[in-house]
Amino acid sequence: MTLRLLQHRAVSGARSVIAAQGDAAHFLVGVTSIRALALDAIAKGVSLADIVAATAKGDPVDIAAAFEAGHLIAPIDHEDSAHVQLTGTGLTHLGSAEGRDKMHREAAAAQTKTDSMRMFLEGLEGGKPAPGTTGQQPEWFYKGDGSQLVGPTDPLTMPAFAQDGGEEPEIAGVYIVGPNGQPYRIGLALANEFSDHVTERHNYLWLAHSKLRQAALGPELLVGPAPEHIEGTSRILRKGEILWEKPFLSGEGNMSHSLANLEHHHFKYDLFRRPGDVHVHFFGTATLSFTDSVATQEGDVFEIIAAPFTLPVRNPLKRAAPVEVTMKVL
Repeated sequence: MTLRLLQHRAVSGARSVIAAQGDAAHFLVGVTSIRALALDAIAKGVSLADIVAATAKGDPVDIAAAFEAGHLIAPIDHEDSAHVQLTGTGLTHLGSAEGRDKMHREAAAAQTKTDSMRMFLEGLEGGKPAPGTTGQQPEWFYKGDGSQLVGPTDPLTMPAFAQDGGEEPEIAGVYIVGPNGQPYRIGLALANEFSDHVTERHNYLWLAHSKLRQAALGPELLVGPAPEHIEGTSRILRKGEILWEKPFLSGEGNMSHSLANLEHHHFKYDLFRRPGDVHVHFFGTATLSFTDSVATQEGDVFEIIAAPFTLPVRNPLKRAAPVEVTMKVL
């Protein structure tokens, strides 16, 4: 059975880590963060699963009830949010070029491939290199530091100036960099990468702006080998009713890039191998409500579910109050 790790925060603020396999889940005695557990495994030269197996089990816990009560937080964090990097890659899934190309084709001549389509086709050709070789580098973007990461039931808040707040149902890789600069993938999480698609559609060079938004992780960190096939559903609820719903696929079997290739092209940069840092890297999607002409509203709820995760990521949409930014010259 697949091991899943969750982070729990009680009403008192006390934190715990939960280990779940199948329908059984228990608190881990004396463990308050998944990050600390991963660092312990690195220091001892063993796997995360081995560390969990060697840790005493505490009381059983109903993780579904804990989720509904709002006690489950994002499955990774850091005391200093500046040491968490949120990044991602796009055009990585079979079919992902269709939606992106639809957004951008008006800016290109009818007979000319858009940059999005060219990048997708290059990934399709060279995104899964043979072991020991380097494949085509993907699109890459930066979302922010750990202050942009929200929990599985927290609001996703778009800035006051945002033109759109749209879901992106994805799988995210969660990593920690060891003391010698070696990155370790500690697990996978269900994610809503969240973006401003109206801003992106205006001009592809505004993609960087559109991605500087919050992101949400589901409560479960899937430990061990990555599944080849992940199948889920993304939906938007408005006033308790389903406004839009669509299935989505992920996992390497449904991608034009291998995870190893995406990881190589992220961690090849020295600044992303700083010891102790945490990275959350979003692997992309091919399914967006925006491409079906859905215009989201404040109060809508994004819900994403996908096996083998047993719990969803469910976040209401909010808009932040305007912030006046002035410049002073020293």
